[in-house]
Amino acid sequence: MEERLQKLLAQAGLASRRGAEQLIRAGRIAINGTTVSELGIKADPEQDRISCDGKAILFEQKLY
Repeated sequence: MEERLQKLLAQAGLASRRGAEQLIRAGRIAINGTTVSELGIKADPEQDRISCDGKAILFEQKLY
């Protein structure tokens, strides 16, 4: 399911939403090898490869 990138990064524990926005603006986040620097981009963690500083971000589905 597609969600806003900053929300996905926050859910993965990489940073808070505001911190994730700063990472995106700084050009440190890439989706499928393409650097992203704009807010509002949507991504699907099941289909897209999302990385920070070249390191893949692992998204785990939480069970409640």
